[in-house]
Amino acid sequence: MVLAQRLGLARGTVQSRLERMTASGVLRANSTRVHPESLGRGVLAEVSAELDQSHIDEAIAALGGIPEVLECLAPAGDTDLLIRVVATSPDDLYRVSEEIRLCPGIRRTSTRMILRTVIPYRTGPLLAEGREGTGPGA
Repeated sequence: MVLAQRLGLARGTVQSRLERMTASGVLRANSTRVHPESLGRGVLAEVSAELDQSHIDEAIAALGGIPEVLECLAPAGDTDLLIRVVATSPDDLYRVSEEIRLCPGIRRTSTRMILRTVIPYRTGPLLAEGREGTGPGA
């Protein structure tokens, strides 16, 4: 393992630490490294959902059962849930949006297709900031 060589540690030690970091939630699951485009899901969108607050747990459980739902966030403001989804085509995005709209507890949705990612998800700059000693607590 390259990481073990670079750190000068035994492979088992590095593997054990990585497993602990994954289990504790410090590291994301390996599946999040796979680009949806490579799975034939090149259409990315955000679906805003308005909820019946008394059914929020049911709505979240139902959304978790939709494979095209990549992420579901609870933002501050007018939107109850912000749902990142993927689809194979605009027609398929319509299907995914309808599946979300029909989840129990969801009153209304609004779908926005993402045309292009200009800054992909990243944490590198945060990690670099911490190494330089300029982050919080430095």
